[in-house]
Amino acid sequence: MSALRFGQCRHCRRLRGDHAALRGLRRALAHGRPAGRSDSGIRPVTTPWTSAPESGGAEITLVEGSTFCLSGPGGEVAADRPQGLFVRDTRVLSHWRLTIDGAAPQPLTVESGEPYSATMLGRRAPQPGQADSPVLVVLARHVGDGMREDLTVRNLSAHGIDCRIALELGSDFADLFEVKEGRRSEQPPPSIETEDGALRFVHQGTGLGMSVHATGASAAGQALHWDAHIPAHEEWTTCLEYRPALGDAPLAPRYPCGTSVQTSAPAVRLREWQASAPRVETGSELLARVLRRTLADLGTLRIFDPRHRDRAVVAAGAPWFMTLFGRDSLLTSWMVLPLDRQLALGTLQTLADLQGSAENEATEEQPGRIPHEVRFGRAATKLLGGDTVYYGTADATPLFVMLLGELARWGIDPAVRAELLPHADRALAWITEYGDADGDGFVEYSRFAEHGLANQGWKDSWDGINRADGAMPEPPIALAEVQGYVYAAYLARAELADAAGENGVAGKLRLRASALKTAFNDAFWLPERGWYAVGLDRDKRPIDALTSNIGHCLWTGIIDEDRAERVADLLLSPTMFSGWGIRTLAADMGAYNPVSYHNGSVWPHDNAICAAGLTRYGFRDHAATVIDGMLDAAARFGYRLPELFCGFDRDEFRAPVPYPTSCSPQAWAAAAPLLFVRSLLRLEPGDGGVPSFEPAVPARYLPLQVCGVRIRSDVLTVSVDKDGWQMRGATGT
Repeated sequence: MSALRFGQCRHCRRLRGDHAALRGLRRALAHGRPAGRSDSGIRPVTTPWTSAPESGGAEITLVEGSTFCLSGPGGEVAADRPQGLFVRDTRVLSHWRLTIDGAAPQPLTVESGEPYSATMLGRRAPQPGQADSPVLVVLARHVGDGMREDLTVRNLSAHGIDCRIALELGSDFADLFEVKEGRRSEQPPPSIETEDGALRFVHQGTGLGMSVHATGASAAGQALHWDAHIPAHEEWTTCLEYRPALGDAPLAPRYPCGTSVQTSAPAVRLREWQASAPRVETGSELLARVLRRTLADLGTLRIFDPRHRDRAVVAAGAPWFMTLFGRDSLLTSWMVLPLDRQLALGTLQTLADLQGSAENEATEEQPGRIPHEVRFGRAATKLLGGDTVYYGTADATPLFVMLLGELARWGIDPAVRAELLPHADRALAWITEYGDADGDGFVEYSRFAEHGLANQGWKDSWDGINRADGAMPEPPIALAEVQGYVYAAYLARAELADAAGENGVAGKLRLRASALKTAFNDAFWLPERGWYAVGLDRDKRPIDALTSNIGHCLWTGIIDEDRAERVADLLLSPTMFSGWGIRTLAADMGAYNPVSYHNGSVWPHDNAICAAGLTRYGFRDHAATVIDGMLDAAARFGYRLPELFCGFDRDEFRAPVPYPTSCSPQAWAAAAPLLFVRSLLRLEPGDGGVPSFEPAVPARYLPLQVCGVRIRSDVLTVSVDKDGWQMRGATGT
């Protein structure tokens, strides 16, 4: 969502086309017809949209806010692997190795709890000549502004045992991207201080530190030691606290030893999030499981500003991108509105605080511009032009105005809306003064510095925008979907003006939107090809590749009605639709590669926006086809849609092929199922204070009932079955 180099995509290192590897992949995967649908369609499944995520595989990932821990199945952490305990983009724990009598325990299993907790079970290796071991090792690990571990060694035998327990620890304070790429840190090693029951790692000159406190331990070198006698059928236990200090006072432990983890702030917040969610009853086990996973993952990806602890925003993705991204967080918050309005509000307020106020070429900051991302680590900060905030995105600024307008439709405190309106106006001023630098009416982008992103729309990899023949266009580039976002931003601000009685302002904004729509349909439509260009290049020539970006244009409403059917059919054509989802780039384009990041892959959030756009123009069957394919794909990914997957045809391989470095969970992929359900139900806040509900739900998901959807002051229950539909709780109905 590779180093954070803005000439590459922000997330994961792309695979370049490798035909030999592709042939090997084809041979390795079984051929066959697509598997049948996985939902039974028989018994109703009721869920409050709650679930604990599974650990999955040998790597254990725990996440809470901006803290995460990656380890092996026994809790082990190796400095030469992308593992460790990370707090605010810094690895504060780089080595962790537990031994009992000199040998590491053998892992048995991992029990997943909440996203921030897991319990790892192991055993001491059997003695020579013995098949079994009487020593069970239980490690309960909890992360959040540091970490707590409850270590228990249980004697399963009828005889007492004596053992030497040791825990080796290390900290290198490496930047997150140094670790992710496997680069050696340029920083000198920290000094180590010992005292009774504690180790302290101190990084001279940076203010970074990390202390580990353990009950009953002795400390020597880089290890804590215990000499334990464990009577028959009894157990020995200790508690460890890992307390980072990142330039200021040590962070307060989330889970102090001697307290219940279930009463901690993360546990309480997650329970409240789950309890406040609407309840879903559906005849589709598939849909129920996907929605459970959605709620759990979105709860995991929420982060809280220490200065505003009641303000939640959504991070881009775990584990490497647990930070605020403008575009990702805004689009995710839009999708989550039927579930939670506070996430959108917190995202808007936080981005408003970070809104550009000056011109800075290194960070691409401009007055009124909404940032692209926020980082804290040393290496990442260097790549951000020496600051923690980077602004190089063309779409976050209009998306900010769009989200504010949409949130107002769902319900917002008038006082808060009034506080955010000046920020929306500053965003619109950026659109006309900086985004449209040449005054042609379109928002373009061109990076200011070599370290900046070459492409500044959502397809932000270095080759993400190309022509039909695969050639790269010259910037500045005006992207099709960005013009759609600007069009929708004008209309959103016009509605806000209507609500404030500013009729003159509203009229001017609607005229501006109308002029943009006319200009867009004149300049971007390619009559000889029958589709919209993905953008305009430096010379205002259309960039003629067929892409999924045109689905975003449907979503915003900028496409002329008489061309919408053609666009809808193209999105579902064999070159664009894989059977699992809409590809980012048509299969007959020059740059197409199904194993690419943006040139033929399938992105769930992209498909959710395309499906919403198809629904907007009345192409409900087209939208249902997209949603069916995506939910079928989710079943093959453990009911969690990844950031992206490969664009192979569904009739070629038995299951969707994973993209190697796809982030999971990832925010807008996690939120996509919510927008799928909204598109099927066609549930909208409506005009005149009355919500609208026009469902067209395929039989495989029936019966479908959603209880507790909040629109303004209404709390709605909507239901659909084979005999019809009903909406209860709406004022005035």
